[in-house]
Amino acid sequence: MLRTHTCGELNESNVGQEAALCGWVWKSRDLGGLFFVDLRDRYGFTQLVVDPAVGKGLHKAASKLRGEYVVRVAGEVRLRPEEQRRDDAPTGAVELRVRELEVLARAQTPPFNLAEEELEVHEELRLEYRYLDLRRPHMQRNLAVRHRAVKAIRDYLSARGFLEVETPILMRSTPEGARDYLVPSRIHRGKFYALPQSPQIYKQLLMAAGVDRYFQIARCFRDEDQRADRQPEFTQLDVEMSFAGEEDIFEITEGVFAASFRDGVGVELATPWPRLSWREAMSRYGRDKPDARFGLLLDDATDIFAETSAEIFRKIVDAGGSVFALRVPGGLSRKQLDELEAAAKAEGAGGLASLKVGPGGALSGVLAKFFDDGAAAALLAKTGAEEGDVVVACGGPFETAAAAMGSVRLRLAEMSNVKKEEGFHFLWVTDFPLFERDASTGEPVPSHHPFTSPRLEDVDKLEAAPFDVMSRAYDVVVNGVELGSGSVRIHDAALQRRVFQAFGYTDDEIETRFGFFLRALEYGTPPHAGIAPGLDRWIMVMCGEESIREVIAFPKTLRASSPMDGSPAPVAREQLDELGLSLKEKEPEGK
Repeated sequence: MLRTHTCGELNESNVGQEAALCGWVWKSRDLGGLFFVDLRDRYGFTQLVVDPAVGKGLHKAASKLRGEYVVRVAGEVRLRPEEQRRDDAPTGAVELRVRELEVLARAQTPPFNLAEEELEVHEELRLEYRYLDLRRPHMQRNLAVRHRAVKAIRDYLSARGFLEVETPILMRSTPEGARDYLVPSRIHRGKFYALPQSPQIYKQLLMAAGVDRYFQIARCFRDEDQRADRQPEFTQLDVEMSFAGEEDIFEITEGVFAASFRDGVGVELATPWPRLSWREAMSRYGRDKPDARFGLLLDDATDIFAETSAEIFRKIVDAGGSVFALRVPGGLSRKQLDELEAAAKAEGAGGLASLKVGPGGALSGVLAKFFDDGAAAALLAKTGAEEGDVVVACGGPFETAAAAMGSVRLRLAEMSNVKKEEGFHFLWVTDFPLFERDASTGEPVPSHHPFTSPRLEDVDKLEAAPFDVMSRAYDVVVNGVELGSGSVRIHDAALQRRVFQAFGYTDDEIETRFGFFLRALEYGTPPHAGIAPGLDRWIMVMCGEESIREVIAFPKTLRASSPMDGSPAPVAREQLDELGLSLKEKEPEGK
């Protein structure tokens, strides 16, 4: 055998035994004759000692070792001297006295130091040499956490009667919120497959097929602009249950997360999780993915501002808008107030009003003259503001005003270094609007996807007042990060057709795009519900990382490219000809 143990395995119980190890040279040092090498593999590291007394040729060979050489060594396990023992590693009490040394592979000098965990290296360089970057213990740990978490997911769901079923990667293009990656067909000239944005339709068809409980560790693809928590290809846990509603999904999801955190990183999650409606989340946090680790909660002060003589706010209220206020303990400098106002304006707000609280609760500031004693007292009571504090407020359409104040809240927490509670603060956000307005046309588009069930009491509003229709959708959120969305699905063909029509699809478009799906709903499809947490974000949070690229073995950059293999890349003219494709030069901007 090349090796008898791994580099993270030997301990005091092995003292006196012969052992053979294989791994990468991590660090080496010559201490006046004795030559020390830290040998590393994914399991850990072991200190090697090469003594010239064992053989001059052996010592000479050891002195030629360089970082990342792959070597095999054999020798006797012995205790380290007391003063050299380390408590931070399982192998810290022992070392291997080398009698055999063989270089299995030499290595060029790496473009960055793999032994320095905190070394600042440009991400582009790390991704170009990802196979080296992944050797670092930190990255090995992330991959191991991911493995343990996924195994826990499979074990948990399998024990509860779920079947893991694979769904197609080549499918029909259907609207699911982002651009599809299209795959041209050579056999069917002029026609295209799409890579799945999610297995949404297929998992609903599995419910129609009587599978009852399905899950999949699913690969998904979306051609959208990238950011820290997005990738063009990503992985999600896809779950669907028949004869199930919200409570069933909540219970299963909380259980599977608890199992994965316990097995992945040894953390016990408390369940059940708190629940907030979408409107509550927006009104209190200004976000539909609230960070509940700190206070600074918003207050809906619409009724108070409606009673003031400030015309700008009265117009907002008369138009059906909202006004939110936030107490800032200890006040603000002019510079800080400007920063908060910029945060509000970035969300579409017209500005940010401020009122300073003086002795006896007296208000000062541009707006103070519009507040009589009753309105001032009501504002202080609502926000809890005291002498020396500042109250900031923003008004506008409900979502705009709430989002603006949500950004103000987060920026204020940053500038004030607000202490956040430790741990993982999970919660559910429920009862989302079924529709949102398209930014360019103002027409209704799905808030989640077009297969989400409206609340039954709102069905009659689909045609007359679509933006008043609430859905049976829900999101799982932790520490301000949305980990996944789900919903109770539409299982009635007639209702599904009405929802498609409310989204603006014509009867011909519905038949062309979804005819096969509607037919399935006509053959006895049970009520069903599901959820699809993003596995990459899930592991990112679990590992305490800021980017999902840190928990994916071979990710793409923010420009959706791979510096390592050069993808995307041109293809040969012959390949395009086989597919019946030709390339068109991009027109210069401005034409």
